[in-house]
Amino acid sequence: MNEERKIETHEVDAVAPPPRARVPESVARKRDYLTGFLSGEPKEEAQGGPGSDLQAAVVDVLKSIYDPEIPVDIYELGLIYDVTITEDGDAHIKMTLTTPHCPVAESMPGEVEMRVLSVPGIRDAVVDLVWDPPWNPSKMSDEARLELGML
Repeated sequence: MNEERKIETHEVDAVAPPPRARVPESVARKRDYLTGFLSGEPKEEAQGGPGSDLQAAVVDVLKSIYDPEIPVDIYELGLIYDVTITEDGDAHIKMTLTTPHCPVAESMPGEVEMRVLSVPGIRDAVVDLVWDPPWNPSKMSDEARLELGML
């Protein structure tokens, strides 16, 4: 009575990523009532777009994420190639890593996405991990070079 069961499998080259969850336009983000209560008046959310306060807030958050092997944040290290914020508050981050074999290659893009999503006014965040152009030490800021004793 031991019938052998066979599981049917199919090989595929690639799988399309699932659709991203989005907050509908008709649903406004609720503000934390304690924030307004404790400060005396509610803060206005920053507006999006290039060169906006919201873009600066996202860059500040990126500067709080440090490379686990080098004592420099990923922004000053030159791992962030582009930060684009739409008028609607959608963030698109184009980043790389020091090498494709970096120990945080699987976790770093997810951490960047989560940190960017924590910025008030950001509705959605997409992080693209790119390898072209490849990272090299010339992409580091002067602050990062100074920190690492390269100046």
